[in-house]
Amino acid sequence: MTDHNSLPTETPTVRQSGSTAAGERQSADESRRQVLYWRLLSRLFGPDEQPTLENASLGIVGDLGLPPALLDPGVSVDNLVQRFPELGAEFDGLMTGSDHERSGEVRRAALVSKLLLNVFSTGSGNVTAAQLESWKKDVAWFERGMGCEAGGLRRGQPAGQSGGQSGQSGELDGGRPGQGDGQPGGHDDGRPGHPGGLFGGRGSGLGWGPGDAELAKVLAALEGDLVKRMRLREVLADPALARQLTPSMSLIEQLLRDKSNLSGVALANAKALIRRYVDEVAEVLRTQVEQTSAGVIDRSVPPKRVFRNLDIDRTIWKNLPNWSPEDERLYVDRLFYKQTARRTTPAKLIVVVDQSGSMVDSMVNCTILASIFAGLPKVDVHLIAYDTRAIDLTPWVHDPFEVLLRTNLGGGNDGPVAMAMARPKISDPRNTVMVWISDFYEFDRSQPLYDGIEAVYRSGVKFIPVGSVNSSGVESVDPWFRKKFKALGTPVISGHIKKLVFELKNFLA
Repeated sequence: MTDHNSLPTETPTVRQSGSTAAGERQSADESRRQVLYWRLLSRLFGPDEQPTLENASLGIVGDLGLPPALLDPGVSVDNLVQRFPELGAEFDGLMTGSDHERSGEVRRAALVSKLLLNVFSTGSGNVTAAQLESWKKDVAWFERGMGCEAGGLRRGQPAGQSGGQSGQSGELDGGRPGQGDGQPGGHDDGRPGHPGGLFGGRGSGLGWGPGDAELAKVLAALEGDLVKRMRLREVLADPALARQLTPSMSLIEQLLRDKSNLSGVALANAKALIRRYVDEVAEVLRTQVEQTSAGVIDRSVPPKRVFRNLDIDRTIWKNLPNWSPEDERLYVDRLFYKQTARRTTPAKLIVVVDQSGSMVDSMVNCTILASIFAGLPKVDVHLIAYDTRAIDLTPWVHDPFEVLLRTNLGGGNDGPVAMAMARPKISDPRNTVMVWISDFYEFDRSQPLYDGIEAVYRSGVKFIPVGSVNSSGVESVDPWFRKKFKALGTPVISGHIKKLVFELKNFLA
């Protein structure tokens, strides 16, 4: 006869055994993840390989069925996906906050390590044009891993879905920049490889996360460092190498700083790159500047009493008391007309740009934006750039390329000198908007500049102070000026250029 009392004692033993096995597997996976991330940290902060970590990581990658090239920082992510296309889908959304199976955490750690190492370990020494382009493509894959479109994070537009394989094709020429002295960027508020996500927990990967602006600035700084380490003059002198360059803000800044030292073929190639970048940015901004009205309706002018101006809806509404139920007719004893007279005086837009080196991003964007508004009807645009002297660039305002070639980045700044040039251009204060782009660090000239700005504002001019209009972050603005402008009722605009577009359209429409 079976002793049923013995059965329950066996079941917990089996369950306990299964639970122990699961715990051991989880512990083993955790250890393997730690090995991969320790290896990542050692490669980010030191130029020398750690043989123990390298060998252990190689064994882990092999067990996962991943190619050994995943651990080679000299192989770009784009090249890796070309060799192993199935990895492309795994990189998309890799670092978003979407749920990941626990069994796949080790594999995810290996892929995340590849993205972080290739993007944030940029090494030292000279950089070739091919290496710079390879790094940019790796950044595009990193952005897709963050849940953005390729280039979206750097443009300040992280919201979006990853598309195809970022348009890269063909084998890459040259390897990646040397490894060793890179710095990891951004704020990793989440545990690497954890389903909570990386870089502050982006949730679904859509929208602007808390660490995205800072991360975009880090990427821009890394790109700027790579451009500085590139022998740009030699690259520009070789048409074949120059064609490998993709225009970017960092590259344009370097070209504008060095343009006086270029000549012949190098200067021609530099101008071509600047022209390409200007055209690309202008195309984006034109989509943001929708068709602007030729002028606001002037309510002081009586409507013209012609049939085409007849306001039928208003006429019916106002005559409803004359409705006759017996006749079933509406008797109209008064007609109403639409007012169509518009402002004939052109709106004046005066853009004053601080051309110090720290404002290059804003200067490029606002110069292009000024040229777009200059092409609109009934808008009279004037452009002034200044450092310790002021120069009137209005004759070239329709061509931002020519404006940028006439700028001189760097040096000090003297705002009162620019104000002295700008104020005589104000003929109708209430029909004028003045955009002043600067970090407003004027030191002993702060009070004279503010007094001039306050006088302009009090006269009826719409004054828009701009600390930064870019796509990645916020520039430093003198706290004294920021406080003064807020008290004046015209706070500093900083951030995406859409903010400035919105303000200008509201005034000009």
